[in-house]
Amino acid sequence: MRATMIHGQRDIRVDNRPEPTLLTDTDAIVRVTAACVCGSDLWPYRGFREITAPRPIGHEFIGMVQAIGARVTSLAVGDLVVAPWANSCGTCPPCRDGVQVACEHRAVWGGEDENGLPVDGGQGESVRVPNADGTLVAVPGVTEPDEALTKSLLTLSDVMGTGHHAALGARVAPGRTVVVVGDGAVGLCAVLAAKRLGATRIIAMSRHADRAALAKKFGATDVVAERGDAAAAKVRELLGGVLADSVLECVGTAESMGQALACTRPGGALGFVGVPHGENPLPVSVLFAKNISVAGGAASTREYLPELLTDVLSGAINPGLVFDAVMNLEQAPEAYAAMDERRAIKVMLRP
Repeated sequence: MRATMIHGQRDIRVDNRPEPTLLTDTDAIVRVTAACVCGSDLWPYRGFREITAPRPIGHEFIGMVQAIGARVTSLAVGDLVVAPWANSCGTCPPCRDGVQVACEHRAVWGGEDENGLPVDGGQGESVRVPNADGTLVAVPGVTEPDEALTKSLLTLSDVMGTGHHAALGARVAPGRTVVVVGDGAVGLCAVLAAKRLGATRIIAMSRHADRAALAKKFGATDVVAERGDAAAAKVRELLGGVLADSVLECVGTAESMGQALACTRPGGALGFVGVPHGENPLPVSVLFAKNISVAGGAASTREYLPELLTDVLSGAINPGLVFDAVMNLEQAPEAYAAMDERRAIKVMLRP
Protein backbone atom coordinates (compact mmCIF):
# COMPACT_ATOMS: atom_id res chain seq x y z
CA MET A 1 0.00 0.00 0.00
CA ARG A 2 0.97 3.67 -0.31
CA ALA A 3 1.53 5.74 2.83
CA THR A 4 2.98 9.09 3.81
CA MET A 5 6.37 8.93 5.54
CA ILE A 6 8.45 11.63 7.15
CA HIS A 7 12.15 11.18 6.37
CA GLY A 8 13.51 14.37 7.91
CA GLN A 9 13.09 18.12 8.04
CA ARG A 10 10.78 19.20 5.20
CA ASP A 11 11.17 15.74 3.67
CA ILE A 12 7.76 14.11 3.21
CA ARG A 13 7.47 11.18 0.80
CA VAL A 14 4.75 8.75 -0.21
CA ASP A 15 6.30 5.29 -0.02
CA ASN A 16 5.27 1.68 -0.41
CA ARG A 17 4.47 -0.06 2.89
CA PRO A 18 3.33 -3.59 3.75
CA GLU A 19 -0.43 -4.10 3.74
CA PRO A 20 -1.65 -4.17 7.36
CA THR A 21 -2.99 -7.41 8.80
CA LEU A 22 -4.74 -8.33 12.03
CA LEU A 23 -2.02 -8.89 14.63
CA THR A 24 -4.17 -9.14 17.76
CA ASP A 25 -7.77 -10.16 18.35
CA THR A 26 -8.73 -6.59 19.34
CA ASP A 27 -7.54 -5.11 16.02
CA ALA A 28 -9.47 -3.80 13.05
CA ILE A 29 -8.22 -3.08 9.55
CA VAL A 30 -9.59 0.18 8.13
CA ARG A 31 -9.38 1.21 4.49
CA VAL A 32 -8.82 4.95 4.66
CA THR A 33 -11.25 7.07 2.65
CA ALA A 34 -10.00 10.46 3.87
CA ALA A 35 -7.10 11.69 6.00
CA CYS A 36 -5.51 15.06 6.62
CA VAL A 37 -2.46 17.01 7.70
CA CYS A 38 -2.56 18.39 11.25
CA GLY A 39 -0.89 21.57 12.44
CA SER A 40 1.01 19.43 14.94
CA ASP A 41 2.44 17.40 12.03
CA LEU A 42 4.22 20.57 10.94
CA TRP A 43 6.47 20.63 14.01
CA PRO A 44 8.52 17.56 13.04
CA TYR A 45 8.25 18.71 9.41
CA ARG A 46 9.87 22.02 10.39
CA GLY A 47 12.59 20.24 12.32
CA PHE A 48 11.41 21.03 15.85
CA ARG A 49 11.37 17.30 16.60
CA GLU A 50 14.26 15.10 15.54
CA ILE A 51 13.57 12.40 12.98
CA THR A 52 16.13 9.64 13.44
CA ALA A 53 14.62 7.27 10.87
CA PRO A 54 11.77 7.41 8.34
CA ARG A 55 8.39 6.73 9.93
CA PRO A 56 4.72 6.80 8.98
CA ILE A 57 2.89 9.98 9.89
CA GLY A 58 -0.71 11.12 10.35
CA HIS A 59 -3.26 10.68 13.13
CA GLU A 60 -6.59 11.83 11.63
CA PHE A 61 -8.59 9.58 9.32
CA ILE A 62 -11.94 8.06 8.51
CA GLY A 63 -12.58 4.91 6.53
CA MET A 64 -14.32 1.59 6.03
CA VAL A 65 -13.77 -1.42 8.26
CA GLN A 66 -12.28 -4.25 6.19
CA ALA A 67 -11.60 -6.86 8.89
CA ILE A 68 -12.01 -7.25 12.65
CA GLY A 69 -10.35 -9.38 15.31
CA ALA A 70 -12.20 -12.11 17.15
CA ARG A 71 -12.79 -9.97 20.28
CA VAL A 72 -14.08 -6.86 18.49
CA THR A 73 -17.79 -6.52 19.27
CA SER A 74 -18.86 -2.94 18.49
CA LEU A 75 -17.91 -2.89 14.82
CA ALA A 76 -18.71 -4.81 11.67
CA VAL A 77 -17.05 -5.15 8.31
CA GLY A 78 -18.41 -2.39 6.08
CA ASP A 79 -18.88 0.19 8.85
CA LEU A 80 -17.81 3.75 8.13
CA VAL A 81 -15.74 4.82 11.13
CA VAL A 82 -14.04 7.89 12.56
CA ALA A 83 -10.64 7.33 14.19
CA PRO A 84 -9.80 9.78 17.01
CA TRP A 85 -6.28 11.17 17.02
CA ALA A 86 -5.54 9.27 20.27
CA ASN A 87 -5.92 5.50 20.24
CA SER A 88 -7.52 4.14 23.44
CA CYS A 89 -8.68 0.86 24.95
CA GLY A 90 -11.92 2.23 26.42
CA THR A 91 -11.77 0.13 29.59
CA CYS A 92 -8.83 1.30 31.76
CA PRO A 93 -9.43 3.86 34.55
CA PRO A 94 -8.44 6.95 32.50
CA CYS A 95 -10.66 5.82 29.62
CA ARG A 96 -13.60 5.22 31.95
CA ASP A 97 -13.04 8.71 33.35
CA GLY A 98 -13.22 10.23 29.85
CA VAL A 99 -9.50 10.93 29.56
CA GLN A 100 -8.77 8.51 26.73
CA VAL A 101 -5.65 10.49 25.79
CA ALA A 102 -4.07 9.03 28.95
CA CYS A 103 -5.09 5.44 28.13
CA GLU A 104 -2.91 2.88 29.89
CA HIS A 105 -2.88 0.68 26.76
CA ARG A 106 -2.66 3.37 24.10
CA ALA A 107 -1.07 2.68 20.74
CA VAL A 108 0.63 5.42 18.73
CA TRP A 109 -0.29 6.09 15.11
CA GLY A 110 2.88 5.70 13.07
CA GLY A 111 4.58 4.07 16.08
CA GLU A 112 3.84 0.97 18.13
CA ASP A 113 1.15 -0.58 20.28
CA GLU A 114 1.71 -1.70 23.86
CA ASN A 115 3.04 -5.04 22.61
CA GLY A 116 5.71 -3.34 20.51
CA LEU A 117 3.90 -4.19 17.27
CA PRO A 118 4.04 -1.60 14.48
CA VAL A 119 1.06 0.69 13.91
CA ASP A 120 0.38 2.45 10.62
CA GLY A 121 0.11 6.20 10.25
CA GLY A 122 -3.22 7.72 9.31
CA GLN A 123 -2.03 9.25 6.03
CA GLY A 124 -2.09 6.08 3.99
CA GLU A 125 -4.36 3.67 2.19
CA SER A 126 -5.01 1.31 5.12
CA VAL A 127 -4.42 1.24 8.87
CA ARG A 128 -4.25 -1.49 11.51
CA VAL A 129 -6.20 -0.08 14.45
CA PRO A 130 -5.31 -1.60 17.84
CA ASN A 131 -7.95 -1.27 20.57
CA ALA A 132 -10.60 -1.06 17.86
CA ASP A 133 -13.62 -1.18 20.18
CA GLY A 134 -12.31 1.60 22.41
CA THR A 135 -11.05 3.78 19.57
CA LEU A 136 -13.24 3.71 16.48
CA VAL A 137 -16.71 5.27 16.30
CA ALA A 138 -19.10 3.97 13.64
CA VAL A 139 -21.18 6.50 11.71
CA PRO A 140 -24.77 5.23 11.83
CA GLY A 141 -26.65 4.93 8.56
CA VAL A 142 -23.86 6.33 6.37
CA THR A 143 -21.58 4.38 4.06
CA GLU A 144 -20.85 6.78 1.19
CA PRO A 145 -20.78 10.37 2.51
CA ASP A 146 -20.49 13.23 0.06
CA GLU A 147 -17.42 15.45 0.21
CA ALA A 148 -18.96 18.01 2.57
CA LEU A 149 -19.96 15.35 5.10
CA THR A 150 -16.61 13.58 4.68
CA LYS A 151 -14.82 16.78 5.65
CA SER A 152 -16.97 17.33 8.73
CA LEU A 153 -16.61 13.72 9.86
CA LEU A 154 -12.84 14.03 9.47
CA THR A 155 -12.72 17.07 11.79
CA LEU A 156 -14.18 14.88 14.55
CA SER A 157 -10.98 12.87 14.65
CA ASP A 158 -9.17 15.88 16.11
CA VAL A 159 -9.73 19.57 15.43
CA MET A 160 -13.45 19.91 16.22
CA GLY A 161 -13.13 17.90 19.40
CA THR A 162 -10.01 19.84 20.35
CA GLY A 163 -11.75 23.17 19.85
CA HIS A 164 -14.64 21.86 21.96
CA HIS A 165 -12.17 20.83 24.67
CA ALA A 166 -10.78 24.38 24.76
CA ALA A 167 -14.29 25.79 25.10
CA LEU A 168 -15.11 23.45 27.98
CA GLY A 169 -11.84 24.30 29.71
CA ALA A 170 -12.67 28.00 29.44
CA ARG A 171 -16.16 27.42 30.86
CA VAL A 172 -17.93 28.74 27.77
CA ALA A 173 -21.66 28.98 28.41
CA PRO A 174 -24.65 31.10 27.37
CA GLY A 175 -24.08 34.77 28.05
CA ARG A 176 -20.30 34.59 28.40
CA THR A 177 -17.86 36.58 26.28
CA VAL A 178 -15.13 34.65 24.49
CA VAL A 179 -11.75 35.36 22.90
CA VAL A 180 -10.10 32.75 20.67
CA VAL A 181 -6.33 33.04 20.20
CA GLY A 182 -5.25 31.20 17.04
CA ASP A 183 -6.82 31.11 13.59
CA GLY A 184 -5.73 27.65 12.45
CA ALA A 185 -8.19 24.79 12.10
CA VAL A 186 -8.33 24.23 15.87
CA GLY A 187 -8.89 27.91 16.60
CA LEU A 188 -11.62 28.14 13.99
CA CYS A 189 -13.30 25.03 15.40
CA ALA A 190 -13.00 26.61 18.85
CA VAL A 191 -15.03 29.55 17.54
CA LEU A 192 -17.67 27.11 16.30
CA ALA A 193 -17.58 25.26 19.63
CA ALA A 194 -18.07 28.50 21.57
CA LYS A 195 -21.03 29.39 19.38
CA ARG A 196 -22.47 25.88 19.87
CA LEU A 197 -22.21 26.28 23.64
CA GLY A 198 -24.12 29.55 23.59
CA ALA A 199 -21.52 32.31 23.85
CA THR A 200 -23.05 35.66 22.91
CA ARG A 201 -19.87 37.58 22.02
CA ILE A 202 -16.99 35.77 20.33
CA ILE A 203 -13.81 37.62 19.39
CA ALA A 204 -11.52 35.79 16.98
CA MET A 205 -7.91 36.89 16.67
CA SER A 206 -6.70 36.75 13.08
CA ARG A 207 -4.64 38.69 10.56
CA HIS A 208 -5.69 36.61 7.56
CA ALA A 209 -8.77 37.63 5.58
CA ASP A 210 -9.79 34.08 4.62
CA ARG A 211 -9.52 32.76 8.17
CA ALA A 212 -11.28 35.80 9.62
CA ALA A 213 -14.14 35.32 7.15
CA LEU A 214 -14.53 31.67 8.17
CA ALA A 215 -14.39 32.62 11.85
CA LYS A 216 -17.31 34.96 11.27
CA LYS A 217 -19.17 32.24 9.41
CA PHE A 218 -18.64 29.99 12.44
CA GLY A 219 -20.05 32.60 14.81
CA ALA A 220 -17.38 35.18 15.61
CA THR A 221 -18.94 38.58 16.25
CA ASP A 222 -15.62 40.45 16.02
CA VAL A 223 -12.13 39.94 14.60
CA VAL A 224 -9.03 41.46 16.20
CA ALA A 225 -5.78 41.71 14.24
CA GLU A 226 -3.71 43.31 17.00
CA ARG A 227 -1.20 41.35 19.05
CA GLY A 228 0.15 41.60 22.60
CA ASP A 229 -0.93 44.49 24.78
CA ALA A 230 -2.67 46.12 21.83
CA ALA A 231 -4.87 43.02 21.43
CA ALA A 232 -5.93 43.13 25.07
CA ALA A 233 -6.68 46.84 24.76
CA LYS A 234 -8.84 46.17 21.70
CA VAL A 235 -10.74 43.40 23.51
CA ARG A 236 -11.37 45.75 26.43
CA GLU A 237 -12.65 48.39 24.00
CA LEU A 238 -14.97 45.94 22.25
CA LEU A 239 -16.36 44.64 25.54
CA GLY A 240 -17.12 48.02 27.02
CA GLY A 241 -14.14 48.38 29.31
CA VAL A 242 -13.75 44.79 30.54
CA LEU A 243 -11.83 41.73 29.37
CA ALA A 244 -13.25 38.37 28.28
CA ASP A 245 -14.95 35.83 30.53
CA SER A 246 -13.50 32.89 28.60
CA VAL A 247 -10.30 32.74 26.52
CA LEU A 248 -9.36 29.79 24.30
CA GLU A 249 -5.63 29.39 23.57
CA CYS A 250 -5.15 27.33 20.40
CA VAL A 251 -1.52 27.87 19.37
CA GLY A 252 0.92 26.65 22.01
CA THR A 253 3.63 29.31 22.13
CA ALA A 254 4.72 31.58 24.97
CA GLU A 255 3.48 34.56 22.98
CA SER A 256 0.02 33.12 22.40
CA MET A 257 -0.32 32.13 26.04
CA GLY A 258 0.73 35.61 27.14
CA GLN A 259 -1.82 37.17 24.84
CA ALA A 260 -4.53 34.80 26.06
CA LEU A 261 -3.88 35.67 29.70
CA ALA A 262 -3.78 39.38 28.90
CA CYS A 263 -7.27 39.09 27.41
CA THR A 264 -8.78 37.19 30.37
CA ARG A 265 -10.72 39.20 32.95
CA PRO A 266 -10.05 38.80 36.65
CA GLY A 267 -12.00 35.73 37.74
CA GLY A 268 -12.19 34.50 34.14
CA ALA A 269 -11.24 31.13 32.68
CA LEU A 270 -8.59 30.04 30.20
CA GLY A 271 -8.86 26.86 28.14
CA PHE A 272 -5.62 25.82 26.45
CA VAL A 273 -5.18 23.20 23.74
CA GLY A 274 -2.25 24.50 21.71
CA VAL A 275 0.54 21.90 21.67
CA PRO A 276 3.32 23.50 23.78
CA HIS A 277 6.52 24.39 21.94
CA GLY A 278 9.70 25.49 23.68
CA GLU A 279 9.72 27.07 27.10
CA ASN A 280 6.14 28.03 27.88
CA PRO A 281 5.64 28.13 31.65
CA LEU A 282 2.35 29.41 33.00
CA PRO A 283 3.00 32.60 34.97
CA VAL A 284 1.60 31.58 38.34
CA SER A 285 1.85 35.13 39.64
CA VAL A 286 -0.56 36.32 36.90
CA LEU A 287 -3.00 33.48 37.61
CA PHE A 288 -2.81 34.27 41.32
CA ALA A 289 -3.27 38.00 40.91
CA LYS A 290 -6.20 37.73 38.51
CA ASN A 291 -7.80 34.58 39.97
CA ILE A 292 -7.83 32.96 36.53
CA SER A 293 -8.99 29.35 36.26
CA VAL A 294 -6.97 27.27 33.80
CA ALA A 295 -7.93 23.94 32.22
CA GLY A 296 -7.22 22.10 29.02
CA GLY A 297 -4.41 20.08 27.52
CA ALA A 298 -4.51 17.27 24.99
CA ALA A 299 -8.12 16.69 24.02
CA SER A 300 -9.73 13.28 24.46
CA THR A 301 -11.72 13.66 21.25
CA ARG A 302 -13.05 10.10 21.61
CA GLU A 303 -15.07 11.33 24.61
CA TYR A 304 -16.73 14.10 22.60
CA LEU A 305 -17.24 12.19 19.36
CA PRO A 306 -20.78 10.85 19.95
CA GLU A 307 -22.37 14.21 20.77
CA LEU A 308 -20.48 16.10 18.05
CA LEU A 309 -21.26 13.36 15.52
CA THR A 310 -24.97 13.82 16.23
CA ASP A 311 -24.70 17.53 15.46
CA VAL A 312 -22.70 16.92 12.29
CA LEU A 313 -25.21 14.38 10.99
CA SER A 314 -28.15 16.68 11.79
CA GLY A 315 -26.47 19.60 10.02
CA ALA A 316 -26.36 21.67 13.22
CA ILE A 317 -22.63 22.26 12.71
CA ASN A 318 -20.45 22.12 9.61
CA PRO A 319 -16.84 22.10 10.84
CA GLY A 320 -15.63 20.61 7.56
CA LEU A 321 -15.41 24.13 6.17
CA VAL A 322 -11.93 24.34 7.72
CA PHE A 323 -10.72 22.20 4.81
CA ASP A 324 -9.92 24.66 2.06
CA ALA A 325 -7.88 22.24 -0.07
CA VAL A 326 -8.28 18.62 -1.16
CA MET A 327 -5.37 16.66 -2.62
CA ASN A 328 -4.71 13.06 -3.46
CA LEU A 329 -2.33 11.04 -1.29
CA GLU A 330 0.54 11.34 -3.75
CA GLN A 331 0.41 15.11 -3.23
CA ALA A 332 1.16 14.82 0.49
CA PRO A 333 4.49 16.72 0.15
CA GLU A 334 2.62 19.66 -1.39
CA ALA A 335 -0.08 19.43 1.29
CA TYR A 336 2.57 19.88 3.98
CA ALA A 337 4.20 22.75 2.11
CA ALA A 338 0.87 24.51 1.58
CA MET A 339 0.03 24.39 5.27
CA ASP A 340 3.56 25.29 6.36
CA GLU A 341 3.48 28.35 4.09
CA ARG A 342 -0.08 29.23 5.22
CA ARG A 343 -1.42 28.84 1.70
CA ALA A 344 -4.00 26.45 3.15
CA ILE A 345 -5.83 26.29 6.47
CA LYS A 346 -6.12 22.50 6.41
CA VAL A 347 -5.66 19.95 3.62
CA MET A 348 -7.70 16.80 3.22
CA LEU A 349 -5.92 13.85 1.57
CA ARG A 350 -7.79 11.32 -0.54
CA PRO A 351 -6.03 7.94 -0.91
